Amino acid sequence: MSLLVVQNHRLYHLSCVLLVLSILSVNVIGQACMNYGETSPSNASSCLCPPGFGGATCAQPGCGGTIFDGSHRSLAQPLSGFANLTASDCTCESGWGGVGCNVCTTSSACQVGYAAVNGNASTTSGLDGQVGLNDTIVCNTAPAVWAAGELSCQVNNPTLEALYPLGSTLNILRTLNGSLSPLHNTSGTLLSPSTSSSIYAQLMYAGVEQFYCTASPCTQTLSNSATTGSSGNTASSTWTCQNLSCSCIKNATFCGGVPVSNLTTTISRLTGTLVVACDSTNTCHFQQDTINSVFGSQGLSMEGCVFGECVTQAVIDTTNATSSAAATSGGTELSGGVIAGLVIVGAIIAFGLAFIAWGWYVQRAAKNLPFNGGQSGGISVRWSDISYTVQSPKSSPYSLISKSSGREEKIILDRVSGSIESGQLMAILGPSGAGKTTLVELIAGKTKSGRYTGSITFPPYAPGRRPRVAFVPQSDILPSMLTVREALTFAASLRLPESLPASSKAALVSTVISKLGLDDIAETRIGATDGTGRGISGGEARRVSIGLELVSCPDVLVCDEPTSGLDSVSAFRIVKVLKELAREGGVTVSHQGSHGHRKGVAVICSVHQPSSRLYHTFDSVYLLSNGRALYSGPGGLVPTQYFKHMREGGGAGADILPYEEGYNVADYLLDIASEPPDISGMPLNNNAVGEVTLSVRSAEKADRGEDVEALLSKQNLARGMYVATFLTQLQVLCGREWKVLKRDKTLFFAHVCVACVLGIFCGGLYYQANLTIAGFQARIGCIFFMGSLIAFSSLSALYNIVEIRPLFLRERSNWYYSPTAWLLSRLIFDVIPLRIIPTMTVCTITYWMAGLANDAVHFFKFIFVIVLYTLVMTLFNFLLGTLFRNGGIAILLSALSALYQMTFAGFFVHLASIPPILRWLQWLCPLKYTLEAISINEVGSGLMINDTLQGVPVNISATLIMKLLFGFGLDNYYRDILVLFAFIAVFGVAVVAVVWLRVRERR
Repeated sequence: MSLLVVQNHRLYHLSCVLLVLSILSVNVIGQACMNYGETSPSNASSCLCPPGFGGATCAQPGCGGTIFDGSHRSLAQPLSGFANLTASDCTCESGWGGVGCNVCTTSSACQVGYAAVNGNASTTSGLDGQVGLNDTIVCNTAPAVWAAGELSCQVNNPTLEALYPLGSTLNILRTLNGSLSPLHNTSGTLLSPSTSSSIYAQLMYAGVEQFYCTASPCTQTLSNSATTGSSGNTASSTWTCQNLSCSCIKNATFCGGVPVSNLTTTISRLTGTLVVACDSTNTCHFQQDTINSVFGSQGLSMEGCVFGECVTQAVIDTTNATSSAAATSGGTELSGGVIAGLVIVGAIIAFGLAFIAWGWYVQRAAKNLPFNGGQSGGISVRWSDISYTVQSPKSSPYSLISKSSGREEKIILDRVSGSIESGQLMAILGPSGAGKTTLVELIAGKTKSGRYTGSITFPPYAPGRRPRVAFVPQSDILPSMLTVREALTFAASLRLPESLPASSKAALVSTVISKLGLDDIAETRIGATDGTGRGISGGEARRVSIGLELVSCPDVLVCDEPTSGLDSVSAFRIVKVLKELAREGGVTVSHQGSHGHRKGVAVICSVHQPSSRLYHTFDSVYLLSNGRALYSGPGGLVPTQYFKHMREGGGAGADILPYEEGYNVADYLLDIASEPPDISGMPLNNNAVGEVTLSVRSAEKADRGEDVEALLSKQNLARGMYVATFLTQLQVLCGREWKVLKRDKTLFFAHVCVACVLGIFCGGLYYQANLTIAGFQARIGCIFFMGSLIAFSSLSALYNIVEIRPLFLRERSNWYYSPTAWLLSRLIFDVIPLRIIPTMTVCTITYWMAGLANDAVHFFKFIFVIVLYTLVMTLFNFLLGTLFRNGGIAILLSALSALYQMTFAGFFVHLASIPPILRWLQWLCPLKYTLEAISINEVGSGLMINDTLQGVPVNISATLIMKLLFGFGLDNYYRDILVLFAFIAVFGVAVVAVVWLRVRERR
């Protein structure tokens, strides 16, 4: 029982303690200071209030009196729970103005107010250590602040007035240095916490305070006229403050008093940097990120502002003397984004200049090298035991519905051997599929996709070394827009040493033209060799192809079916030219320009079905059948004697067909090759044909033999050095591209004309879009239309790459130029005239017709973004064109990528509403960054929406509509620019890598 009593006593004491604590807490909460006042050090139950406010909690604005009255100033009385200046019928004394009577208008008002409290009209300036100063108090009515100044402005905004029709006023106390103000010793007055620079602001609606804000620390920026004196209102100032914080007065009209328009959450989220900019027209702008997004880049505009600051003349004089230099500088700091952009542009320019300087230095060094005269020739060719196989999938009746079970090797060449001496013309004969093309390509050193073994040597060259071997393919791939002379000059400029003068190269080209019988068509354009365009004939095109190889002064010339597709006369003319080249050799030009004959050149030709006249032109014959060599030796009737001897020898040769006198020997040999005997069991009896043999001697093989694959890789290594320097390659390529562009004007003018038509159409469709919500949507639609147009029009870049790819493969395989030089020339003469110029044309016409941001700065920023996006799409299509041999697949992927970009650009669907599993795709969409950057550029010009919704006037910033409709961020412009640069860099590197690694000739 006693224990229960003790516990009850303890509970009673505990409840008493809790009751006292709760009462104390209520008192403390009740004494919380509003308007960022501070608890008085001398009286914990009262607050030190900013000038113009008083009461126990700083919740009551001053009513009459002056700001020097401090805690003794009369205050507005509460009405319906809130202090109301209007209901209190407050009137200002003479010389004071603004809502709350805190703004001085005359110096006498400051002097009288200060003298009423302190007994005299002057005070110490607060400038310690200085004597002889004018301590008279004056009223500064300029926007600039010297110590602590008040301003009071009317807030006039149609949207706010529609929601809150009564008058709204914003009062702001700007404290630069409170210790220099006469108010710093006023009883009960707080200028700024810890004497730092700060801003106090209160919004009054119909005489009732709605919310209050503070920001600190602050910096003041003055204009050129900021030092005009104490009474002139010609100065301008901009206050930039950090750590903004705002508090809403509960149940005030803005803060819950009207539930449908409760701004409590919005006001409490006003944080970050605050800018108060005032000019000499009595207009100020209250700027903060959230406010700017609603009311425009200028923020909330305030009109009819009055400025007043009681300050000693000494402070004005002293501060003027120390700050006039800074005030008159008039400079504007560059933003971080602008600096980053300038750095990127400067780096690109510096890199370009350094590259040109390096190229010029290397070019000069190459031109100063001694020239050895270019003598060559006298080279034989011998190949031994050449075998070549390729992998092919095993055939299966179910191959359409299942994968093949494995791969089998197909033999193309089977241990073939042969030789040719310099000065001879050899014909490689055989039916289709015999391996003729494969053999000549291996001799020419072409890259093959199969597996090969054996040895190829070029006496008197040591094993492992390779002379200049020229290769003429079956198809004539030539630059259609160049003349015959220009095409040969192009080859000579890139395949002859730079130390050889241009005049000597021109003489060599003229000599080649004469030897090939092309004098009559030397100045004729080549035209399309596939029959789709007018130009030279097929036989002439074949001779031009041979000439392109002859200008490089080759030691060995290899031709793959040079007579295919030609009539007998043209074919004989081609072979006759080859015969002369073999016997007399090519021509060479000395450094002084004289020319003479070289040693004989070994010429090897694969021929499908020559006429009798054509056959007897060849010095030697090599017969292939199903990848095996049936004969290698002299031409003429010698092969018939050889096979006659084999047939008379019996055994496997007994099945060989007899030769009939007068029959075409070539046809006879093809008949044998079509039904070949079993030569593996036939004896090698050479008494009928002398030294004719099917293979080279074993000793020769031991001395000079080398694996073909190793030889080819060494050859590629040796030939990896281009004859011309990079700058010369670029110059010659650009010269050719310029000629093509001048002569084929159709593509350029088609792009420009279509751009003009589309620009007029698009500009007419969105002509002078107004500033309503629908007009803003039209502006973004116009921008989106232009971006989509660029995405689809860049498909022509892909087609150009696909079209020129065969010519590039042929010239690259012959080491004309590096892929980088080719890409750079394409970038200059494809991107600029066919992409950038038409794009700038259509966008310029549309821009001004649609009435977008009407100033040069925003226009050029718009064009800059458009050009970047054009480069992105062009390089992307370059990548597809080089990555896929099939142009149809590349075009399909490009079109699908354009549709993907349109989907994730933010126009058709709000970016925030995309499901998370797909939302990440927007970050891979160049059009999204383009549309966002251009939209930000458009609304960044101060675009304001003036519209009426259901009778309610709307006057808000287009930034807010942009965020609501599309989800774009206002601060993302420079980020988007950098991302577009990143796309350009990635696609550019990818194109270079693909061209170097994949776009190469593979046979």
